[in-house]
Amino acid sequence: MAISLSSSSSSFLSLSGKTPSLSCSLPNPPIKTMKPNATMASYRPGLKRKHRIQKLNEDVSPHRAVSAVRLLRIEQGGAFADLLSDKGRGAAENEMAYVERTLGFRTRDLEDRDVRLVTDIVGGAVRWRRLLDHLILYLCHDERKFRDMEPLLLQILRIGFFEILKLGMPPYAVVDENVRLAKVALRPGAGNMVNGILRKLVSLKETDSLPLPKVEGDGRAQARALAVIYSHPVWMVRRWTNFLGQEEAIKLMNWNNGDPRFCLRVNAGRGYTRADLVKKLETLKVPHEPSPCMDDFVRVQTGLQTVIRAGLLRDGVCSVQDESAGLVVSVVDPQPGETIIDCCAAPGGKTLFMASRLRGQGMVSAIDINKGRLRILKETSKLHNLDGVITAIHADLRLYSEKTNLKFDKVLLDAPCSGLGVLSKRADLRWNRRLEDLEQLMVLQDELLHAASLLVKPGGILVYSTCSIDPEENEERIATFLHRHPEFAIDPVDQYVPPEFVTKEGYYLSNPVKHSIDGSFAARLIRSFNQDKAGMKN
Repeated sequence: MAISLSSSSSSFLSLSGKTPSLSCSLPNPPIKTMKPNATMASYRPGLKRKHRIQKLNEDVSPHRAVSAVRLLRIEQGGAFADLLSDKGRGAAENEMAYVERTLGFRTRDLEDRDVRLVTDIVGGAVRWRRLLDHLILYLCHDERKFRDMEPLLLQILRIGFFEILKLGMPPYAVVDENVRLAKVALRPGAGNMVNGILRKLVSLKETDSLPLPKVEGDGRAQARALAVIYSHPVWMVRRWTNFLGQEEAIKLMNWNNGDPRFCLRVNAGRGYTRADLVKKLETLKVPHEPSPCMDDFVRVQTGLQTVIRAGLLRDGVCSVQDESAGLVVSVVDPQPGETIIDCCAAPGGKTLFMASRLRGQGMVSAIDINKGRLRILKETSKLHNLDGVITAIHADLRLYSEKTNLKFDKVLLDAPCSGLGVLSKRADLRWNRRLEDLEQLMVLQDELLHAASLLVKPGGILVYSTCSIDPEENEERIATFLHRHPEFAIDPVDQYVPPEFVTKEGYYLSNPVKHSIDGSFAARLIRSFNQDKAGMKN
C-alpha cells in the first residue's frame, strides 16, 4: 500500500487515569519536548557529533538502554516500532550509536538474548502504554507531575512497569537495573523517583490491588474502562463493541496485545520449495509449522531474528509475508500468460508473489506513488529472480489511469487503509490512528477504486483488498462502487480460498481471532463485456 494517513508524523502513540480526583478519560497527552540538560542535549537522531563519545558503561543493562532510546525515537523522532529492526551488524552498531548520542555513554554490545528482549519490551511497552501510563499516573499522585515528566524518565518507568507486570521478571532485578539506568542517564534524583514508584507497583501487584477501572455504567463509560484495561484507543473499543459485541472486541484486543505471529513465504521464483525452507529452519533450530491454508508458507512463532541474521531474507530464500496477504493473491489467481497490474504495489510483497505464480510467462506492472519504496521493490525483484516479469511504474494511480490506454487481465488494488487488521504486528499504529482518518481514507479508497476500474479489460478481474477488518472500509466500499459501476459484478471467491474465509456475500475475509492470522479483506469483481454500461454514475 503506497498511500497512508497518520495522526502525527510519518510514523503510524492516550492515556487514562484513575485517582480520587481524576476520571478515566484524560485526553491524549501532548508530545513532550526534550528538556535541555547535560545528558539529553545530545538527543538528535541522525546527527553526528564533532567529538565522538567513547565512554563505555558496563553496569547499565544494554537491553534496557537500547529499549529506552528506541522508545524515545518512536514517540519523539517519528520512528516505527519496527519488530524486524535487527538486520545485521551494521544495524546493531547504528543502534548503539543512538544510545551513545542520547544517553552520553555506550553499553556493551547486544547479545542474542538482549535483542529478543529489546523486541519484546519495545513492542510490549508501546502496545500497553495506555495501561502503563494509567498506573504511572496513579502512583505519581499528581497529574501535572506526570505531564511534565522528562521523556527519558517516562520511558524508563514504562519499561520497568512492563517488565514487572507483563514479562514477569524478578521485581528486585527490575527495580535495581532501571534505577541504575535513570541515575546514570539522568541524575541520582531520577533514580530515587524510579525506585519509589517501582517499589509501590511491586507492592500493589503482590497484594493484587492494582488500581484498574471497573467496567460499568453506560456504553461510553464501559469503553473508557476497557480502553485502559486492554490498552486501546477509546474510539476503537467503541467501534468494535458496536460491530462485534463486547466479548469479541475483548478477544480482538487480546490478540492485538499478544506476541505477533509471523509467516515466511518460500521464494519459488528461485527454485526453492517449502521443504528446502523447512530444512533450513530445522538447521537454525527455529520452531515452525507449515501453514494449513497456503502451500508456500511456513509459520514461525519465535526465532524470526535468527532467520534474519542467518541471511535467508537477504539471500532471497524466503520473504516475511502473512498468510492473509497470500490469500489475497489467491483471490487474484494469477495465471501464466496474463497481464496484471498492482495499483498500490510498494513494498511489493503481493507483487512478488503474483509474479512468481506467472512462472516466467506474463507481466506484472507495479505502480506506486512512492519512488523510494518502488526502487526497493525493483531491487527485491532482482533478488527473487523476478525482474523479467515485473515492470515498475512511478505514478499516481488516479492520474495514470486517466492517461493510459492500457488494459489488463487482472487489476489488484491493495488500498491504503486504517490497518486495523494488523495491530498485533504494528504496535504503534493504534496510537496514531484517529476516527477522522477512516473518513479520509474512505474517500481515497473510492477514488482509487474508480481509477483501478478503468484499467480492467472487458471480462477482466478487479480485486479490491485491505488489511482492515472494518466494514466501512471493506463491504461498504464495494457496495458504493457497484452502485456507481454497474459494469462490474461480484465474482465469489469460494473457488480460490478455503471455505472458512468466504463471507455470505462471496468476499474473502480473515479474522485474527478466528483464523490466527492478520485481518484482511478482498472482493473479486468481474467486468462485463458490455461496454455500453461502462462509466461512473453520479
